[in-house]
Amino acid sequence: MRFGSFVFSISADQNADHEVIGQTLREIEIAEEVGFDAIWLTEHHFDGAVAYADPVVFGAAVAARTKRVLIGFAVVEMALHHPVRLAVQTSLLDNLSNGRLIMGTGRGSAYNDYEYIGYGITLEQGREMLDEAEELLVKAWTEDNVVHKGKFWDLSFPGLRPRPYQKPHPPIVRACISEESMIAMGQAGRPVLIGVQTVDTLRHRFGRYKEALEESGLTENQVESTLDQSWAQRGLFVCDSDQEGLDIVEAGLDRYKAHLLDARVRFNPGGVPPPAPGTPTPAGEIVEHAFLAGTPATVAGKLEELRDIGVRNMMLNPNVGQIAEDRVEKSLRLFGEQVMPKFRND
Repeated sequence: MRFGSFVFSISADQNADHEVIGQTLREIEIAEEVGFDAIWLTEHHFDGAVAYADPVVFGAAVAARTKRVLIGFAVVEMALHHPVRLAVQTSLLDNLSNGRLIMGTGRGSAYNDYEYIGYGITLEQGREMLDEAEELLVKAWTEDNVVHKGKFWDLSFPGLRPRPYQKPHPPIVRACISEESMIAMGQAGRPVLIGVQTVDTLRHRFGRYKEALEESGLTENQVESTLDQSWAQRGLFVCDSDQEGLDIVEAGLDRYKAHLLDARVRFNPGGVPPPAPGTPTPAGEIVEHAFLAGTPATVAGKLEELRDIGVRNMMLNPNVGQIAEDRVEKSLRLFGEQVMPKFRND
């Protein structure tokens, strides 16, 4: 298995943003030091859900502070970026990092209308723009004398400088919320990012996804390569006892949920509509499903279960809900020293 640190650094107080950004960079340096394979950055605006807000700019700081880890986006909210401008910025980042960029794309938030309103569009438009935005991004990275006439963009330019360091371009992975989206990406032969789901759901979805890959016309080696580029998500907290882990992550998850809900209530037009009757609690809001937490042995056991159902790579958020900095560092070091080596020779 490979492991990535999913950097979702909430800042509850706007006056603390600078401090949280600095702490986040230190966490990233520790993650590389202890052996993580990738750093995954995300994007959210106006609410402090992610202190650094812009993963592309922050990615340049990560590239300067690290030497080995891959730098992935989980994800860039494509609708909030002009695709050609994004192509220039990500191509530069790929050069600055000597080819370490993974381009994770998605429509972005499914709940934060205010993020889209702030950029002059709607959530629905953002969903419609995604495929064309990806198409134009790849054209900009790879072609000369680019001409594009689509529904959302009508443009031409002689060619991008600099071109990406990776040839023909950085790998692109698509975030999938629904089973249908995951199957569609399998049919297209594309790697995916999948958020927090129960073990049973992950088993089912990765099974359907692999079937779709095998039916897509890819060779066996290509199917394996695509699976090797796909990632699933959990929170992470490693400590000296399972009870300590449970106490810390329950409090962190409560802070995380409260922060997101407060922003949606205050900033979304009309606030937050109540869920439909019978709607189950999302897996990401249940500690049992959302976290690998406890002693190194407990965390390793949970990872073995995920590995055995077909999950090959894990995005692990080591700081859900502003956990104390010293506890995050201890957790990362315990994971690197006592858990990660168990999965390196599988």
